[in-house]
Amino acid sequence: MNTVIIDGKAIAQKIKEEVATKAKEFIRKKARRVCLAVVLVGNNPASEVYVKNKVMACSESSIKSVEYKLDKKVNKNDLLLLIEKLNSDSSVDGILIQLPLPKHLNEQEILQAVNSNKDVDGFTMINSSKLALGLDCLAPCTPSGCVELIKSTGQSIEGKHAVIVGRSNIVGKPLVQMLLAENATVTVCHSLTNDLAYHTRQADILIVAIGKKEFITGDMIKFGATVIDVGINRFEGKLYGDVEFDGASKVAGHITPVPGGVGPMTIAMLLKNTLKATKL
Repeated sequence: MNTVIIDGKAIAQKIKEEVATKAKEFIRKKARRVCLAVVLVGNNPASEVYVKNKVMACSESSIKSVEYKLDKKVNKNDLLLLIEKLNSDSSVDGILIQLPLPKHLNEQEILQAVNSNKDVDGFTMINSSKLALGLDCLAPCTPSGCVELIKSTGQSIEGKHAVIVGRSNIVGKPLVQMLLAENATVTVCHSLTNDLAYHTRQADILIVAIGKKEFITGDMIKFGATVIDVGINRFEGKLYGDVEFDGASKVAGHITPVPGGVGPMTIAMLLKNTLKATKL
């Protein structure tokens, strides 16, 4: 099979350049920069890397980023007061709460405190409801990036059978709504699905987001399918996806690599959402 590797880095770079052009137009019209506020609680090494990458991407796209680093023991009320301050600040267009939060904080309570018009992660109930109803909203970044990657192959999503492995609030569930909006037929699989391989072999489009290293093997994939691997698993200093790449690339028509596939797109869609939030 002459499998095409989907270059997420290149597609993300193009989106960032488009965002940068529009961000510069915003500066000329409004005499200020588009602004993203990033809130980081604690010193989780992975979170610090993610925030660093997001801040760097903002800089490259002419978006101002403001970081708020809080102690891991910060109490709920102080964090909510900061969010309310950012909600009320007209110079702040987008608010991002870096996850995960320390265990003493209720993640949903904190996320729902963000003004839905500044919710660039698309995690508030208002944005989730709008997505389910097919209304315009700030949609979650990783699923949005997945849809862009599928479209980059040139194939139509309409009428295709899309199988999602994973049902998280961050990826799996929002993807259902996005793919239905593109007129795909959608099947959702998870840890309790019987005969998972049967379902994955039916997929014209297979999206895997379960957090298990190389869990989906080549014999579980339909010949010619488009495979989007959302997983990022660290093992002995290397990154692996949820899909066993060597085997899958012998069967799939298109496939994303790890790293260099979905990851860069998540940040690109975050920038796109931040720009969109200026209109809200």
